[in-house]
Amino acid sequence: MSYDFQNIERKWQATWEKNPQAKTKPMGSGKKYYCLDMFPYPSGSGLHVGHWRGYVLSDIYARMKWLQGYNVLHPMGWDAFGLPAENDAIKKGIHPKISTAANIANFKKQLKQIAAIYDWDKELDTTDPQYYKWTQWIFLQMYKAGLAYESDMPINWCPSCLTGLANEEVVNGACERCGTQVIQRNIRQWVLKITSYAEKLLAGLDKLDWPEKVKSMQRNWIGKSEGLIFSAPVKDSSLVIQTFSAHFEAFAADTFVVIAPDHPLLAELLEGTDRKEVVLEFCKKIIEERTRGGEEKEPQGIFTGRYIVDPVGNGDLPIWVASFAIKDYGTGIVKCSAHDERDFAFAKKYNIKLKAVLFPEDSELAEQVANFKVCYTDMANGILKEPLLFNGRKGSEVRNEIIKYCTEKGYAVPKVSYKLRDWIFSRQRYWGEPIPLIHCTTCGVVPVPESQLPVELPEVEKYQPTGTGESPLSAIEWWVNTPCPHCGAPAKRETNTMPQWAGSCWYFLRYPNPQLQNVAFDKAAMDYWLPVDLYVGGVEHAILHLLYARFYVKVLHDLGFLPFDEPFSHLFNQGMVLKHSEKTGHVEKMSKSKGNVVNPDDMVNTYGSDVLRMYMLFMGPPELDCEWQDAGLEGIKRFLNRFWDYVNNPANILADGVVEDSVTTRRVHRFLKDYQSRLEQFKPNTAISAFMEFMNDASAGQMKLGKDSLERLIVSLSVMAPHMGNELAVTLLGKPLEQCPWPTYDPELAIENQLVFAIQVNGKLRGDLVAQRGAAQEDVQSKAQWIIEKHLEGKEIVKIIFVKDRLINFVVK
Repeated sequence: MSYDFQNIERKWQATWEKNPQAKTKPMGSGKKYYCLDMFPYPSGSGLHVGHWRGYVLSDIYARMKWLQGYNVLHPMGWDAFGLPAENDAIKKGIHPKISTAANIANFKKQLKQIAAIYDWDKELDTTDPQYYKWTQWIFLQMYKAGLAYESDMPINWCPSCLTGLANEEVVNGACERCGTQVIQRNIRQWVLKITSYAEKLLAGLDKLDWPEKVKSMQRNWIGKSEGLIFSAPVKDSSLVIQTFSAHFEAFAADTFVVIAPDHPLLAELLEGTDRKEVVLEFCKKIIEERTRGGEEKEPQGIFTGRYIVDPVGNGDLPIWVASFAIKDYGTGIVKCSAHDERDFAFAKKYNIKLKAVLFPEDSELAEQVANFKVCYTDMANGILKEPLLFNGRKGSEVRNEIIKYCTEKGYAVPKVSYKLRDWIFSRQRYWGEPIPLIHCTTCGVVPVPESQLPVELPEVEKYQPTGTGESPLSAIEWWVNTPCPHCGAPAKRETNTMPQWAGSCWYFLRYPNPQLQNVAFDKAAMDYWLPVDLYVGGVEHAILHLLYARFYVKVLHDLGFLPFDEPFSHLFNQGMVLKHSEKTGHVEKMSKSKGNVVNPDDMVNTYGSDVLRMYMLFMGPPELDCEWQDAGLEGIKRFLNRFWDYVNNPANILADGVVEDSVTTRRVHRFLKDYQSRLEQFKPNTAISAFMEFMNDASAGQMKLGKDSLERLIVSLSVMAPHMGNELAVTLLGKPLEQCPWPTYDPELAIENQLVFAIQVNGKLRGDLVAQRGAAQEDVQSKAQWIIEKHLEGKEIVKIIFVKDRLINFVVK
């Protein structure tokens, strides 16, 4: 009988619509397994095959745990607030609430084709007021804890999206969402003090079962530097300036100082000099260039007319304004030397004196360093010449001694610094969670009482961004004007909204009980379900969502709301699905503009969901990017049809009570071992290969399966091809898949029972033979002598060397 995928898949999806498979049980119902996908932004273009790759991968592990008897929580929801949804609605000329609802309905329909065992009773939507009520509640806890503050500051501004962006949302100087070059703009902002958690975020990475690439990206973004703060008086002034150095081994080489063009100390530094006007005019130009965006071509600078008196002994060091100096990194003032490439290039450009104190062991290269032909920066392996106390020693050997030396001499004090900056949290857009604060001229900033949450978005006709730095909400007077909760006087609501990340920072806490009315999450549920056991999503979220979510959880833990401080125990990043573009001639990320998009709906209609599921798993190692090939679907289709035909052929199935032969039993157990060990190693592509190899052997050996082996094979297949697996369980096993446990294997039976022995004559390979594992020498020897008879003719066997289960060697003369 042929496999009618269309009718069978339609039948089972209708069945699961009425009676969902693997629904989450009440808390405490045995061992738990929380399997989570990064929930999608429901775009207007619908689900793409890249979504399928991650969702199918997580589903096979959820299904395995379900069949192993675990209480599985495998939920799905919608990350629907933020710029993408609002921009999509603007493009369509409709309200984002309408477009979001339509997109969610389409996504949900497409997701059901995947046949993942999502528990739709757990569904949540970040735009639901009953959800974002608690997003606002969490913000208020942070505000009350002193972790949220208001600041009028220069921020990243996207001229296209017309809103401020967090540093994490700027990639190579461009908006992460639309690709437009960002500019700097002074905007009133709400900011979260993520920097207060820099050390905790860094230390927590060590205990996570995450890809090293992601952990490394977060470590680099946090950017911990253990360095020294040097202090020096400004010549002819009462000022003392401080400079931070993370690479201080060559501190004796410092010959000049740079200060950021927007540093708050600069105006005071310039007082009393004849260069004040020209320097400030130069700084204004540099700041304007930063505001316009784009990458800086080369460093620019101007001499301030001031010097520091260097306590280290290098005399008076000139203070320059430099375009590369950042006021928020370290102290915003840097001592510079010949042993930093940027400093070196700046000094060369402006003819600033240099001094070398760090040299390579290579004498020829050392001469070039001494003559300032090259910049030598290897602080670890370079040999120091100064100070004399450290002469002839490597920088890495004396780092701690230099800290002690500089501290005792009064030159510097130890300091830990981080590259991580506080999180620019507010957005000047409509489609986001209102920030639950009220501005009162008498009381200042007042939190909205928790009993008045949620502060709902007002229904408006015009919601387009203003571009003025004010949210569209600021023009809605009936919503903005409100009494102060403290004094009752007229006050105004905060009109900025939260970023799209706010709802995704905690959604995994809500899934166990999404209908809760009185609390954001239930303590008993947190104790039972969390942390998440398996979290699957793209690596592009490494320093956005994943860092922000860890920050939220650590804050909620410290405030006593959560019993754990890391949300995701095991993270798996799936690679992207690429396809050849006829327009560009390259294999690249799918996009409409490149004409290389694959619509999964079309593939399901042509091949069926099971074939597409298995192809997504078979394309290659799931953590790597892979190329879409239409021919691969045909191969999977042939395999599934072959399996269907084989198990539905009565000639291949033993009658009840007939004992299966040992060769077949051993082969089934060997398959199970290979299949399951590969799945445990997150190698579903090679697990499918193991299944294909088994089918080849079963067909070639005309193996007849007993009901026990048949069940093991059907259940194994079901996690990848659930429609076929469920159909075969009912028609061939006479019971629903729910009554079939995940198969186990006997390690003894899984051992390969037949081995290939090498036959050698005087150490040279002359043939081979197949024999039972553990075969005695006499059994192997007689067969081997017959196989290599011609190589032994006329020879005297002097000695026979037998290595059990490996080889037999005839030594002759």
